[in-house]
Amino acid sequence: MKTPGGKGTGKGPGGRELTVRVKTARGRTASSTRWLERQLNDPYVARSKREGYRSRAAYKLIEIDDKHHILAPGMKVVDLGAAPGGWSQVAVERVRSSDTDPHVVAIDYLEMDQLPGVILFQKDFLDEDAPAALKAALGGPADVVLSDMAAPTTGHQQTDHLRTTYLCEVAADFALDVLKPGGSFLSKVFRGGAESSLLTTLKQNFATVHHLKPPASRAGSVELFILAKGFKGRRAAQADEPEGHDDGPGEDESWRP
Repeated sequence: MKTPGGKGTGKGPGGRELTVRVKTARGRTASSTRWLERQLNDPYVARSKREGYRSRAAYKLIEIDDKHHILAPGMKVVDLGAAPGGWSQVAVERVRSSDTDPHVVAIDYLEMDQLPGVILFQKDFLDEDAPAALKAALGGPADVVLSDMAAPTTGHQQTDHLRTTYLCEVAADFALDVLKPGGSFLSKVFRGGAESSLLTTLKQNFATVHHLKPPASRAGSVELFILAKGFKGRRAAQADEPEGHDDGPGEDESWRP
């Protein structure tokens, strides 16, 4: 087939995928051209279209869950920063949520099409009344809190890191308030990992804490994910000293080829 402003795609000699080259068009910046070229050549983008996921981000959660087993049938899940809905789709499948028995509650200030099995709020999670709305929709404690929230990037790495770390911190505070004992918290952070104060809080409240970079996360991306498993519960956390394991700000060793 032909791509806008680019060469045809398909199979080359020996069945190899042909690389799509995108020409710079009037009104398109060089960075936009690079982004478009990367999208057209991304196997996860192609796979998401074939398999019906709304974004390639779905595979990040799939890979993390296949390895760390945080989602199971019947669990209640909160998805923060859900748009366009890839993580919610995976959560629905793995906890077996349905419209008649919804187990997934999602929120994003961006517009997002409804998903079967998801109670959706188009709202800024930072709004004062957002946490209460999510808790009311849950109807009880959560088993898993997911956060793929990230502040719009400025191009300044330190600023972007601090802004996204703040979103991770408020997501963690919410998780501590809604998780049941044994629950899990998974959140996006940027390169450099979580701040020491956040890591301390997570280690005090969870049995294990890891930084992860799943294969679906582009190698050149600054994103990492922090996974905290085995929520101790409020009373236990107050009594314990930090005991959780953290493998540092780099990727989980087991992801490396």
